Amino acid sequence: MEPPMEPSGGEQEPGAVRLLDLPWEDVLLPHVLSRVPLRQLLRLQRVSRAFRALVQLHLAGLRRFDAAQVGPQIPRAALAWLLRDAEGLQELALAPCHEWLSDEDLVPVLARNPQLRSVALAGCGQLSRRALGALAEGCPRLQRLSLAHCDWVDGLALRGLADRCPALEELDLTACRQLKDEAIVYLAQRRGAGLRSLSLAVNANVGDAAVQELARNCPELEHLDLTGCLRVGSDGVRTLAEYCPALRSLRVRHCHHVAEPSLSRLRKRGVDIDVEPPLHQALVLLQDMVGFAPFVNLQV
Repeated sequence: MEPPMEPSGGEQEPGAVRLLDLPWEDVLLPHVLSRVPLRQLLRLQRVSRAFRALVQLHLAGLRRFDAAQVGPQIPRAALAWLLRDAEGLQELALAPCHEWLSDEDLVPVLARNPQLRSVALAGCGQLSRRALGALAEGCPRLQRLSLAHCDWVDGLALRGLADRCPALEELDLTACRQLKDEAIVYLAQRRGAGLRSLSLAVNANVGDAAVQELARNCPELEHLDLTGCLRVGSDGVRTLAEYCPALRSLRVRHCHHVAEPSLSRLRKRGVDIDVEPPLHQALVLLQDMVGFAPFVNLQV
């Protein structure tokens, strides 16, 4: 694309080359603007009409957009301008927009970007099933999705996701407290074969029934976060040990019904578990109480 003509605003030395005189698509876009943070692009586009056109061309070709690069808070108008021409996004992260992001803001972006593979909507509490339905219907290549702390996600919304996202591998449902065992069981049966990472943390409605179904249907599961799932017990963990050979990490902190014997089999396989064995905990406590650190061997 040839740069648009614009008055120079002053005399130019003979033979001098301005930045905008360089080839846009061959030089400026791939080698210059691709290295400029989004926050600086917002400032750059105010310099002149030519710079605004250059920035818009760059934004139209974005493959990855993370609103955190703009700042901890981003105005609705700024997000709309940044994404208005983007039609090739593969990754989209909008957590800084959580206070105001609505279906009306998000659904048009999803409709223009069917190639999306990763979407992060953590804390976006103003969304609804409509947005999740548009994502599931319009983005069949979706692999990674974060819905952490989205209280509106219920069993019906999760069913729609499980039915329409055949490539789903990583799903964060932290603190989605409307979800119960039945919804997780459905997810496991529909999409378990491809799931590699799942967080169900901070959900007191999730119990052993869901964990056991995940274990039986998710042979490739590598990471499972059950932090604060108070109804999960040793039966669920034993089933994980039996059916999930690929498991690499398990989070069960504050799962008070999970006993050490159910974890020991996973420990022997080298699975990273976020709670220490009781003996280790006791020795650490003894160190703190009596101060005999030089005489206590924590490798026992």
